[in-house]
Amino acid sequence: FMKLPMQRVADGLGLPESTLQRWIRQGRIPVQRSGVDAIFSHRALEKWATTHNLTFSLDSAPTIDREPDPVDTLVAAMRRGAVCDRVAGKDAEQALKAAVACMEMLSAKIREELFEKLMERERLASTGIGNGIAIPHPREPLSQPPAAPIITTCFPENPLDFRAIDDQPVFVFFVLLSPTVQQHLHLLSRLSYCIRDRAFRSFLSTHPGAKALFARVARSEAQLDSL
Repeated sequence: FMKLPMQRVADGLGLPESTLQRWIRQGRIPVQRSGVDAIFSHRALEKWATTHNLTFSLDSAPTIDREPDPVDTLVAAMRRGAVCDRVAGKDAEQALKAAVACMEMLSAKIREELFEKLMERERLASTGIGNGIAIPHPREPLSQPPAAPIITTCFPENPLDFRAIDDQPVFVFFVLLSPTVQQHLHLLSRLSYCIRDRAFRSFLSTHPGAKALFARVARSEAQLDSL
């Protein structure tokens, strides 16, 4: 175990210190807080970083101030996307194709590339996380990534077999696009907080419209930020 200032650990992960502190409070990272310092297992932290498409290196941590990635809210990313109800498709592939077609904020060429990358990710491992929810996302950045994160919320016409970890059919999925890994993990953390709440999942099962969805997400984020 090692003890280092929080900022040093954040720099080693390439994260804003505020993000690291929030993840520690939420128990999402193997670091324990002790005053202004972090106590952690170097090996465990390296392993965690690898599984989350990050790197951890104290040697490469910058020694000067750097501009962190802008912190975005979940509801802002959802507003940039779309809320698509009754998405057609007999299986996950057809539904993803229909969902991507709804993302008119992207060019036709990028939508085609996105669909291919989403299917590539699904073949690698299902993005069905359980409880009827999936979070499809590209494993690698698009050739022209969006300037800011985008989340498109999709309610399939019928529940779909996504090969989810609990074998439950998916009744809602969120297509998540981010310009950087840090922004992806930041939004994934916020989305995960929302969907861990059983009441929030029940709310999603009603196929809410955009206005109601955004209002509910904003309340959940306010609760998260107050922790």
